[in-house]
Amino acid sequence: MTIATLCTRDVVHIESLESVAEAARLMREHHVGSVVIVEHDQSRMRPVGMITDRDIAVGVVALGLDPERTPVVRVMGTGVVSIGGDEGVERALSRMRSEGVRRLPVVDADGALVGIVSADDLIELFAEETGFGRVLARGLVRERALRPERPHGLPGSVAEKY
Repeated sequence: MTIATLCTRDVVHIESLESVAEAARLMREHHVGSVVIVEHDQSRMRPVGMITDRDIAVGVVALGLDPERTPVVRVMGTGVVSIGGDEGVERALSRMRSEGVRRLPVVDADGALVGIVSADDLIELFAEETGFGRVLARGLVRERALRPERPHGLPGSVAEKY
């Protein structure tokens, strides 16, 4: 099986000068833990970095930086690790392990972004093959129940419950 057949084609992405707060909003809205940082090259998007929920926690919040004023380029991981769509699952696992990453942007032969594959995608694939897939599906159901979409894009808070 190639990564192109497994990857998610609808990639959550942002440009490098957008705010960390916008990246966090995208993560919440799409229920993902990372956003691909892109540059436009003619009519294509090229991945240039990633920002994860951990980058935001330890690189912005813990340092007291203002997420509305901090561009993602300031905290994104450097040197994006990607994989070609024609590569296999074994190669994706090998890249994740050797590079210490959990997500790989998937690119075509010209380096344009075509998808993303995560460790969770690979776990889900293996889980389906072993019948363990239903347990993993409950995790997403739980996430959406705990953090439902807010009307008009208003952020939720623990204080609203009291």
